[in-house]
Amino acid sequence: MDDETLNLSIRKFLKMVGVNSQREIEQAVAKAVAAGIGAETFAATMTLEIPALGLKVGFDGEIKLH
Repeated sequence: MDDETLNLSIRKFLKMVGVNSQREIEQAVAKAVAAGIGAETFAATMTLEIPALGLKVGFDGEIKLH
C-alpha cells in the first residue's frame, strides 16, 4: 500500500463528492424557495459506504438559509 496514493485518491473522491453535493443541494434549495417552501433550516444526512471494506457511516447536519 502506498500511503501517498491512498491519501490523494481519498482527497480526489471527497472533492468530487463535495462539489457535486453542493451543486445538488443548491439546486434543491432554489426549487424549494421557488415553490414557496419557507423553511429556514433543512435537516441533512449523508451516508458514506464502501461495501468491500464493510464501511457504512452516517453523518447528520443542517443546511441553514439564514
